[in-house]
Amino acid sequence: MRLHLLNAWLAGLAACLALAAMCGAQEPSPSLRQADADYRAGVAALSRSDLQAARVDFENVVRLAPSAEQGHSALGGVLVRLGETAAGIRELEKALAMKPGDTSAQENLALAWQQSGQPAQALPWFAKLEAASRREKRPLQAAVLAEYARCLAAAGQPGPAVEKMKQAAAEAPRNGEWQDELGAIYAQQRDWIHAQQAFSAALRIDPGLAMAHFHLGVTLEAEQQPGALQELRRAYDLAPGNAAIALELGQTLAAAGNDQDALPVLRRAVALNPGSTAAAYQLGLVLQRTNQVDEAIPLLEKAAADAANPDALTNLGMALCQAQRATDAVPLLERAVSLAPQNPTAHENLAAAYIQLSRFDDAVTQLRAALELTPDAPQLHYNLGLALKMKDDDADAIPEFQKAETLAPSSPEAPYALGLLYLQAGRYADAARELNASLRLQPANGDGWATLGSVYNHLDQLPEAAAALQEAIRQRPGQPDPYLTYAAVLVKQNQPTQAAAERRKAADLMRANMNRQRAEVSSNSGNDLLKNGKVADAIVAFRDALSFDPDYAEAHLGLANALQRQGKVGEAAIERQKAKALQTPAQQQGHP
Repeated sequence: MRLHLLNAWLAGLAACLALAAMCGAQEPSPSLRQADADYRAGVAALSRSDLQAARVDFENVVRLAPSAEQGHSALGGVLVRLGETAAGIRELEKALAMKPGDTSAQENLALAWQQSGQPAQALPWFAKLEAASRREKRPLQAAVLAEYARCLAAAGQPGPAVEKMKQAAAEAPRNGEWQDELGAIYAQQRDWIHAQQAFSAALRIDPGLAMAHFHLGVTLEAEQQPGALQELRRAYDLAPGNAAIALELGQTLAAAGNDQDALPVLRRAVALNPGSTAAAYQLGLVLQRTNQVDEAIPLLEKAAADAANPDALTNLGMALCQAQRATDAVPLLERAVSLAPQNPTAHENLAAAYIQLSRFDDAVTQLRAALELTPDAPQLHYNLGLALKMKDDDADAIPEFQKAETLAPSSPEAPYALGLLYLQAGRYADAARELNASLRLQPANGDGWATLGSVYNHLDQLPEAAAALQEAIRQRPGQPDPYLTYAAVLVKQNQPTQAAAERRKAADLMRANMNRQRAEVSSNSGNDLLKNGKVADAIVAFRDALSFDPDYAEAHLGLANALQRQGKVGEAAIERQKAKALQTPAQQQGHP
């Protein structure tokens, strides 16, 4: 809130009326002379914005000359400006009891009541000021009009608030902030058109007004008009230390699906206002969506401290599930369901936690409850099908997958699940139909092509089987099973030489996979030994790993660390270089 608490009466006091004159023509007493000196000193302190010094001087005036109205008025104004509103109100009321027509005291009292959050107490004093200005045929100062408008808005009188803020803006046409506040009053009424006009007018006056860019961005969002994000970015650039702007920009970026850009902005919002539950919650949601759940959980816990917020409880519960902490998640998600029993998402998320704990019957119950609320939700039918399949109830799972496929014909998941179920049931023609439907929608599925090849092999549709298996091998060249199935197809096609070649490839892959598994076991053993300070034994374990698989980067890296501990810097560097050459770029970023 902008407070112009002293401007009006400070100018009037600049001449420093002598307290002796207030007390009559007789010779002033030493106390009055001292009060006069303190009064002058107080005004001088105000002129240099030294409120504490002014307070001391005016307190002396009140003590020495308690019947001098100006002293109470001045002290009241200073106390209010220092934030000691209750004490300031008492002094101002004393001043007005002595001199009811003191407009400076009236103004400061109105502002004091407004500052204390009691606009109903402030409005009569603003009305007195307005009446006096009319009698004296002079306009109210623009600053007073602006405060009057804020008070009316706070009191739930937006229409009169608009009129007063318009008057303030007209009195000070070069003040963009008051146009911005006019727009804010319109926005409170959801009068977006007039709000946008006022914010735009503020920016024509002052293009660098961060809050006007911020308010215009929020208004454009509310109107679903383009340009909102640009305005919020401009506000953020102009006022990077404003937590509210950072939070709004971060939320807008996240809502647009741009979590990577939202993340640093929301981190800044939390840093600027560590106590903000809203900022913590929004950052937690983005971290959760970007699979940074360990960092997200404490932030979501802060938001979920209000146990009556089902959305916060649900998101915290799901983050705990992502972190494989379903036992901790279930009570939160059960609480969310109890708070929002008509919310299908709450039931769905609780079902996901139950599935993680292998409580399939409970999961089915929650998914059926969700479907009662939204019977045409394809994802719910699909999830219910999965839960039923996990409890070996294929007969009931199949209709749920069929319903999901009907409701979402462009989704590959349901026909793929149906294809697997039909394969298990020996319904090969049905399996081929569903797997083909899924692969048309999502061709990048090496396992799907391998499964389809196996189905066609069962149907003795050998050219189709060969084509599907060749695609599986192309997509997943390191998997041995498609080579073996392809070899079986080639045998049926009377191509024994080619079949033998495919079997050899499969054998080589199985051997390589086995060696990689052995290398992983030995390398993990080496890491454990190294942690326990058994460097020589660790080196043996890492060398064993490399004997199984010379291309296992983790073993080279572990050996490098062990050699470094022995002081063999040159050998360690060679091993580290080998590891780097074998690692993917992502793996290289994860290791020094």
